[in-house]
Amino acid sequence: KGKSGDLPPRKGFAEKWHPLILANLPNIELTILIGQYAQKYYLPENNLNVTETVHHFRDFLPHFLPLVHPSPRNQIWLKKNPWFEQEIVPTLQKQVKAILSR
Repeated sequence: KGKSGDLPPRKGFAEKWHPLILANLPNIELTILIGQYAQKYYLPENNLNVTETVHHFRDFLPHFLPLVHPSPRNQIWLKKNPWFEQEIVPTLQKQVKAILSR
C-alpha cells in the first residue's frame, strides 16, 4: 500500500493503456485527476503535495482538475480544508454542467 493507504497503480499500466484509450476519446474537455498517482502522472512538472495541488486547482484548468481521493478516510482532511467544498465542488459542478450542456 502507498503512504495514504491506497494501492499504487501497476507499473507500466498508464504508459501502455492511457495513450490507446485517449486516442479514441478525441474530445475530452476536462480530466479529473483523483489522488496523488493521477496527479503525478498527468502533472509531472508539479512539485506540490496533493493538498497544495488541489488548493491551486485553478493553475491546472481548463484541462485538468485535481481532486483528493473520495474516501471516508478523508473526512478529517475535508474538515481541515473547508475551501474544498466552498471553492472546488462548485467549480467542478459548473465545469461538468457546461460540458454536458454542449
